[in-house]
This record gives sequence, structure tokens and C-alpha cells, in this order.
Amino acid sequence: MSLEEFLKKTAVEVDREIALAFPKKISQVWVNEALGKPEFDFEFSSADKAVAEPIWDFLSRGGKRWRPALLLLACEAVGGNKALALKFTPVPELVHNGTIMVDDVEDNSSLRRGKPSTHLLFGVDIAVNAGNSMYFLPLHIIYNDNSLSAEDKLKIYNIYSQEMIKLSFGQAMDISWHNGHNNSISEKNYLQMCSYKTASLARFAIQLGAIIGGASEKQISAFRDFATSVGVAFQIQDDILNIVPGNDWGKEIGDDIQEGKRTLMVIRAFSVVSKEKKERLIKILDRESASQAEIKEAISILSESGSVDYAKSFAKTMVSESWHKLDLVLPDSQAKKMLKEFADYLVEREI
Repeated sequence: MSLEEFLKKTAVEVDREIALAFPKKISQVWVNEALGKPEFDFEFSSADKAVAEPIWDFLSRGGKRWRPALLLLACEAVGGNKALALKFTPVPELVHNGTIMVDDVEDNSSLRRGKPSTHLLFGVDIAVNAGNSMYFLPLHIIYNDNSLSAEDKLKIYNIYSQEMIKLSFGQAMDISWHNGHNNSISEKNYLQMCSYKTASLARFAIQLGAIIGGASEKQISAFRDFATSVGVAFQIQDDILNIVPGNDWGKEIGDDIQEGKRTLMVIRAFSVVSKEKKERLIKILDRESASQAEIKEAISILSESGSVDYAKSFAKTMVSESWHKLDLVLPDSQAKKMLKEFADYLVEREI
């Protein structure tokens, strides 16, 4: 099976598991299992309209579902049972979609996956609450499961908590930098932000799969480092696609520039372009609302500075180095081969 076929098949399987974990229409059975038997009287209509409908409107738009794929590959790569791991795939995917929904509110984004952002369709209050609920919805999959030992559940809860805290701090850094017009951010500052904001759920997913598969501590550590590199590289490629989009990008071109984000490309350009071009780039990034002409000008400065190629090369090198370490602790298998192809795909993708 090719990587493309694997990802498509996995997306279908994950969507089926998400529907089992969180139905499109909330039932009494689900309420009793996830929330506990109501002490008084549960009102289903509001729960459907304010939680289920906005969440499923968002989930039905698709998505790469690569974090669940990472979970499955990690489990299989250490000799674990895919069928067992599959029911846990909604955990990182629901959390991820929750972060995007809230992120769109914070950035006032108008478009997500080719459709209006959730807060524009359902309101800011519903979008924020629905997004936040997705941070916790998957927990019932873990606490109601009987196949995991208490020790493994504790490990998972600890990783879950730590990575969610990191994710919040990564988002805070990103927001602060473009709101505060900070032009002294270093490459290492940016990479740490990506490690928190984007790589947290990749680390969570891969460690979850490894734990379910019975991985050793040495393997879990290598998986963790690999996922950090993959997550950071994914964010770098996301930043690149924002100004040089591939087919079916589904988001506004250059909205990172509109928001004034300090990406690796911007940080690199600051250090290599002339003083005049740097000042011009800063002026465009710091505008309340840059025009399309100004956005194109900023993209041109980034491209001509070589910062786009620099970012691409940086991402490839980072993933390659982390893969070498993981390669040493995993036995040869189809899942291991797919993991390598998967990492390359995330760096080279066009959507």
C-alpha cells in the first residue's frame, strides 16, 4: 500500500471512530457514557445546536488526519495491535480541530478548509465553547477503556496534560509576537514556539500510539524527538504554503502577512535583506490591514531574499536528523518504512 492510499484509508477509518466517540446527534447512551448519568434532566436540543452541529460542520470539511495516522504507525512500528490503537485515533484529532476552531476566532480568519470559519457561521461564543469542548471530549475514550492498564492510562493523562499546556504557551507566543510587532525574535525562539504550538499534538499522538503498542522508554523518547521535528517541519511548510500555495489550499493566500506573523522566513529575511527592504517588510507586517498589493510585495521580498528556500531546506534537514535517531531503535517493518515516507510527505506536501 502506498502512503497516499494509507492516508486515505486511515482518514476514512478515523472519521468512523470519531463518529463513534462523538455522534452527530447526541444520544442518552453517549451522555451516560461520556458525562455520567444526569442528576436532573439533560436538554438535548441545545447540546446538539451549540456543540454537535458546529463541531460536525467543521469535521465534515475533511482534513489531513495525519496525527491519527502517526499514532497508528507508531503502534504498529513497535509490534502493537492496530485494531486496539484505532479507537484512540479521535483523541489527537478532536483536540487538533478544537485548536483550529479557536485559532480562527483569535486570528479573525474568514476562511477554513474552503468554507467560512465556524465563528462566522455560528457566532464567536459557540465557536469558542465548541472548540474548547474538543480539548476534553476525547477523554472519555481513555477513562472508559478497559484494555489499558492503570499505569499506561496515567502515562497518557500526564502526556495529555503536559502537551496541552505547551500548546497554549506556543499559541500565546505566536499571538504576542504578531500583536506586539516584535522584530527581535530569533530562529530558536520561533522553533520553540512551533515545538509547543504545532508539535505538541504530534508528540501526543505518537507517544499515545507507542504506549498502546508496548514501546520501550528508549523508543518512546526517540518517537517524541521525531514528532517534535515533524511538527516543526509541518509548521514551516504551512508557513511556506501560506505565501506559495499548492492546489486546493483552502485558506486565504498571505493571511499570515495580514496578521503580521513572524515566521522562519520573515526572521531569516530580516537578517539578510537591505535595511530599506527590512523596514518596508516590517511596515507591511505591522499594518492593521495590508492591501493585496502590499501582501504581494511582502511575499516578493521573502521570495527574493531566499528565505523560502532556506525554510524548505531547514525543515528537510531537521526531519532527516531526527529520523536517523528513530531508525536506530525500531525494527524493520512496513510501518517503519511508512513512517519515513510520512515524514517526507509532511515536508513536501502542497496542501
